[in-house]
Formats: sequence, C-alpha cells, structure tokens
Amino acid sequence: MADNDRLVIRGVEFLSRLWVGTGKYKDFDETARAVEASGADVVTVAVRRVNITDRNSANLMDFLDTKRVKVLPNTAGCYTVEDALRYSRLAREAGVSDLVKLEVIGDEKTLFPDVIGLLKATEILAREGFIVFPYTNDDPIMAKRLMDAGAAAVMPLAAPIGSGLGLRNPYNIKIIMETVEAPCIVDAGVGTASDAAIAMELGCDAVLINTAIAGAKDPVLMASAMKHAVLAGRMAYRSGRIPRKLYASASTTFEGMLN
Repeated sequence: MADNDRLVIRGVEFLSRLWVGTGKYKDFDETARAVEASGADVVTVAVRRVNITDRNSANLMDFLDTKRVKVLPNTAGCYTVEDALRYSRLAREAGVSDLVKLEVIGDEKTLFPDVIGLLKATEILAREGFIVFPYTNDDPIMAKRLMDAGAAAVMPLAAPIGSGLGLRNPYNIKIIMETVEAPCIVDAGVGTASDAAIAMELGCDAVLINTAIAGAKDPVLMASAMKHAVLAGRMAYRSGRIPRKLYASASTTFEGMLN
C-alpha cells in the first residue's frame, strides 16, 4: 500500500489492512503458514483458548514471527465484563500487548455481543491504558458510544461470527463510518474474498477474518486470496468508482470521428 495510505491507530502503524485470527486451524504450523500467506501483520489470539502466556508448554508464539506481526489478544468466549477484564489484564501482564480486541458475548447461540457489558468494559480498560478494539454489532449509536468511552477503533460485525454470510447490512456500516471519528474494522461473518473486497470498497479501514480462512479446504490459498481481495477493495475505494446508471453509456463515443 502507498505511503500516503498508512493505517495508524493511537500511534501504532499497521502495514496490512487484513487482520487474521488464529482459531480453528488443524495445528500451529498451518496457522503460521496461513498468516504468512495473508501478509497480515496483526493476528488475534483468544487468551482463554490458546496458550500464549505459558512458555513451558506448546505455545502459538513460537510459530509466529513476532518481529513482523503484532499479536492482538482477544477475549473470545467471555460472557461477563469481569471475565473480559481478567483476560485482557492477563495478556498485558504476560507482556503480550497493550492492544486488546474486546469481546463480551451476550448469547451462546448467536454469539452476538452484549453491548451494555461491552461499553462498560471498554470504559474500564481505556482508563487503564489499553488500546481497545471492541467487537460490536452494526449499530451506529453504539459505535459512537464506544468511541466516546475510549475505544481506539470500532469493530462491527458483517454477519454472525463464523456464519460466512458476508456483509448483511452495508448501509449501517456506511453510517458508522460517517458517525464515528475512529477507524472502522469489519469483524465476523466474512465468507470469501469478494466479501472482504466489498467491505474495503465501502471504505472500511481494515477487515478481520478467521473462520473464512481457517475453515477453507485450503486455508493457505484462501489466506492469499483474502490478501489480494483487501488490496483490490482498498484500491477501488481510493480510485473512486463510476456512478451507477440505469441505462447504457457507450465507452467509445463518435464525437470527433469522420463520417
């Protein structure tokens, strides 16, 4: 990406606008190969589910090039504010990061966020100096409140976690981007490369993808596809697409041609 199109959040520079998760792979080796193919320099890791703090046992950190990628701890699987706070602090105390992808889940079946708990946890962690990336629904009002609470960015879902349904409500995402003065990173629900490209064409600052890559028949190849989709979508957004028209408009005119 061009130097004048850098993504910088709270002083932290991100080289790729594709962020990837590390869950659901068959092993740490496949995870590492997919991360490499994606070109991502941000990987999210569920502190509750993946070992990144105990150096005496199998540890994902041993498979990642931590000089190149930033580890973004997340609180996946936390259903209470207290749990989300506990795992955020645990990751920081272990020296992993001050960054946190904050999740407070409200329902086990849908995995939709508990936005009331999310807002409370965001306020607390922001006061403690964390750089908070809250996973939220696609509600522009809640996005604004999260920003006011100290969130460094907002991460609205495209569709339910792991559903692969793609961007279900692009209009709300557009409103969020107009409403909040913070980066908008689409999180959850992306199914394939075209979904990622659509999100970026809307003007989203980045896309976070896990299941669509890890659950593909060839995760490493899909990671590469997502890399190119995000790049293409971002370039298309910056280029400025032609307006939609109801009727045809000739690409070659007869103006100035001899009869």
